[in-house]
Amino acid sequence: MATRAAPTRFQGFADTDGRFFRALAKHQDRNWFAAHKHEYEQGWVEPMRLLLAEVREQIDPLFAHHPLGDPKVFRIYRDVRFSKDKSPFKTTIGAYVPLSGVGHGPGAPVPVYVQLGTETFVGAGHYMMDPGQLTRFRAAVLDDAQGKALVRIVAALEKAGFSLESFATLKKVPRGFDPEHPRADLLRRKSLAVGFPTLPKRLLVSRALIGWLVKQTEKARPLVEWLADVTA
Repeated sequence: MATRAAPTRFQGFADTDGRFFRALAKHQDRNWFAAHKHEYEQGWVEPMRLLLAEVREQIDPLFAHHPLGDPKVFRIYRDVRFSKDKSPFKTTIGAYVPLSGVGHGPGAPVPVYVQLGTETFVGAGHYMMDPGQLTRFRAAVLDDAQGKALVRIVAALEKAGFSLESFATLKKVPRGFDPEHPRADLLRRKSLAVGFPTLPKRLLVSRALIGWLVKQTEKARPLVEWLADVTA
């Protein structure tokens, strides 16, 4: 019997409900995963790689001053060394398109991040900052020109349906900063990213997802470039 050729373009994920991941949440067992690994690889990993390869190709011209790196897909295996929860597997698939030469993963600004499964998140930005990056971010927020530019960018994104996200937000501005500063909300944040508008589930099984991601990434580009310029 002839084997079916693997797809070379994104045709959609396995389903709109992440049924594999919901089953995995109930069967946190290595034997169960081994028996169903092909569902994960064929229904989610390969489509994700194809999706972000096509998205990267289309958004590359948008980032003329910040070359893009190769898309990355996170491992499904959890690091349980320091966790009370010893479940071996994540119940989501996460992947992103990075900027080239500005760090790795959540520790650097990214043009587009996609997480699907039991929890869905699609967004862009700099989700986790190390101490040096955070210092440079706060200095840029304090700077009148850079800070006001960021406020305009954030306001435009929120108006377009994007949500402001941070890995952590302080209750008060850091010590040594004016608590009445006009950009106090940004100073309290220990990182800055945006969630894209709600992803229509029907797009998960459609090539139309590519265009949707490209459109939202283009809108978020000013934030990603601002962050890349000030935190790198």
